[in-house]
Amino acid sequence: MANITLFSQIISKLDRSKFNKIVSRKETDKHNKGFNSWNHLISMLFCQFAKSQSVRDISNGLRSATGNLNHLGINKAPSKSSISYQNKNRSHELFKKYYFELLQSLGQHPKFKQVKFRIKSKIFLLNSTTISLCLSLFDWAKYKKAKGAVKMHTLLDFDGNLPAYINITNGKTADNKGAYEIPLLKDSVIVANRFYNDFSLLNIWDSNEVFFLIRHKENLQYITV
Repeated sequence: MANITLFSQIISKLDRSKFNKIVSRKETDKHNKGFNSWNHLISMLFCQFAKSQSVRDISNGLRSATGNLNHLGINKAPSKSSISYQNKNRSHELFKKYYFELLQSLGQHPKFKQVKFRIKSKIFLLNSTTISLCLSLFDWAKYKKAKGAVKMHTLLDFDGNLPAYINITNGKTADNKGAYEIPLLKDSVIVANRFYNDFSLLNIWDSNEVFFLIRHKENLQYITV
């Protein structure tokens, strides 16, 4: 029960009133049939913290916490079919909006200590990671002949150590191609590896008054001015 207690402490930090306002605006609880948006959020957070591998793991894990569910704000553990149905049909925009609401209120904790640099500009770290998927279940996630995947391009806020933007593409998308969609903040600094050494991309950044620190490729031809 220690893990559940710790989980309930984490959940207690979430501002449910803000969440309910977003639910009301997005109307995500319309025809929810007992598995409302809050239950959905708790279920997916449990999935992450418990490292669940399936909806069965989520359902059984929450069911084993009977008696502690009221601390999470839910009455009963959801069924596998309820989780699957809402994962498919409930708009992700609800959770995206709530994430940015939490980022504003919890992202810059006063006790958070980070390495300080001389430059005063906002620093962002840009990178991507490939997430493997079962091709027989996700036939749209084309990557290799017998392997499925998506690629997650993440812009990390150095100060808060939290994502400022995430772009999910198919697994074959090159790192630099996935970076064309990231939002640009004037006078900020983007730090990235050599896979982002794309002069068309860097020209866009420069035109938007964004600084960058990119590792160069070994075959780069240049003249020092």
